[in-house]
Amino acid sequence: MLQNKKIILIGGSSGIGFETAKQVIDQGAKVIIASRSEEKLQSAKAKLGHDTEAYILDTSQEHQVQTFFEKIGHFDHLVVSAAETSGGSFLQMDTAHARQLFENKFWGQYFAVKYGAPKISPQGSIVLFSGIVAYKSMVGSSALGAVNAAISSLGQTLALELAPIRVNIVSPGIIDTPSRSKMTEEARTSFYNTIANKLPVKRIGNAEDVAQGVLYLLQNSFITGTILHVEGGHMLI
Repeated sequence: MLQNKKIILIGGSSGIGFETAKQVIDQGAKVIIASRSEEKLQSAKAKLGHDTEAYILDTSQEHQVQTFFEKIGHFDHLVVSAAETSGGSFLQMDTAHARQLFENKFWGQYFAVKYGAPKISPQGSIVLFSGIVAYKSMVGSSALGAVNAAISSLGQTLALELAPIRVNIVSPGIIDTPSRSKMTEEARTSFYNTIANKLPVKRIGNAEDVAQGVLYLLQNSFITGTILHVEGGHMLI
């Protein structure tokens, strides 16, 4: 179903985006990846092969996003997984940092859809990324939870406004990706083990789990306005 389709993955140079790129290439799609890091882009491009195109892009910069899509031209599907996901205590977090979360994750996806949607095939789709803290309150995630909730609301409204282009949202739970690389290995392992022991599935998610969810949304032409929770039953506990 994705054979010869042109798919743009913003955030496709690492983590969930990279795994999604691998999986859609396996389905015969032509892939364009974009992210802020040239080093990560070149590494990902070399691993993906198959004439993958790669572009440096900071989605928080509206003009950059507009120029990117003008350069790309028409395509079939858009996946935006690039995001800043840090947190912190509400009273202690610097306001500038909270604003940056919105600039990076909310406005980044907003700009991508604003300038990308006019280039998408009417039979195509958009997949945005929210996150579990929009639905399950966690200490230290007030700003990120608000960002994720805003993305989910935006995506569902756009499923109506941009129809027949389909718009869906993936909401991952706690996933083992490079986004937590700043934590020490000991702290990261302890955090993952604590969460895993509470989850019904008894393990932490990985990039492949979420990428499979994205693939499902790209391929099923009868799904739009859906929030797909890939979180191992976290909302049940």
